[in-house]
Amino acid sequence: MNAQAPSAVILIRPHRFSPNPQTALDNAFQSPAEALDAQLVADAARDEVTALATALESSGITVHLFDDFAAGRPDSVFPNNWLSTHAGGHVALFPMYAPNRRTERRGDIVELLKSNYRVQDVIDYSGLELDNVFLEGTGAMVLDHLGRVAYTAKSRRADPVALERFCTNFGYEPMAFEAADAAGTAVYHTNVMMAVGTDFALVGLSLISCAARRQEVADRLAGTGRDVIELSAEQVAKFAGNAIELQGPAGRLLVLSRTAFDSLTQVQIAVIERSCTLLPVDVPTIELAGGSVRCMIAGIHLERRPVPAGSLDGEQDKEPALAAL
Repeated sequence: MNAQAPSAVILIRPHRFSPNPQTALDNAFQSPAEALDAQLVADAARDEVTALATALESSGITVHLFDDFAAGRPDSVFPNNWLSTHAGGHVALFPMYAPNRRTERRGDIVELLKSNYRVQDVIDYSGLELDNVFLEGTGAMVLDHLGRVAYTAKSRRADPVALERFCTNFGYEPMAFEAADAAGTAVYHTNVMMAVGTDFALVGLSLISCAARRQEVADRLAGTGRDVIELSAEQVAKFAGNAIELQGPAGRLLVLSRTAFDSLTQVQIAVIERSCTLLPVDVPTIELAGGSVRCMIAGIHLERRPVPAGSLDGEQDKEPALAAL
């Protein structure tokens, strides 16, 4: 297993997708969709997830694809906010800021992980919602699994108490910082401005408000031997930081949206391609909700259980089209 780049993922294919009105106030990446036909938007988002799953599977990534038919969960396409997995068999469930996102946590997905992977424990932080304490998973935190650092942009979705508790439980050092876009709006999720791969990191350093902290983040990333690829504010706005490195059978992939890929310079692409194959996918409808490809992918950093003798290869990978409870 590659500690930083998982080879298996969870995707949620929504059938009622729409930009979420409960997250619009603090998500500057979100676009209004009132003038768009709701059914067309939902259908387009469903098809974009299907295309992403196909692209990943074609590259040798194991994809566990779950359907969500329920109304009232417009952001369920973003499972990385409520679920993370960690080497050694650890799973975390996170407290969500928007009330209509709290029902996205699904027991059937946790049971899938237990059945197909070696899960030692599940630590559930969701009870912190009752105290208005939130930490939205690997949206709020960008995890360096090799250096054991949790990079975190301060926001209402990344409470310092919850961050400290997670880092203590899972063995990460918190590195929090203030970050804002050109208009002065706080960055709502760290993973829209930052992605950490095995040999490089993409980061919108200019968005980090404190010059000293900005240098500390750059130095910490460079100190792990990674190439630090600085993203402009314009590139961050086009989701260039919202990428994820995955491990395929032929090598590592950097999966990102077509919007993000088109914003990269040839120099940046050349640095990435030293260690990764770029895999851009089209998700313009889902990007209306203020998230992109990284938000759509919950990586699985768990050891696979052996396939039982006599079963068909890949049989365990076939998930039914489940409606969430």
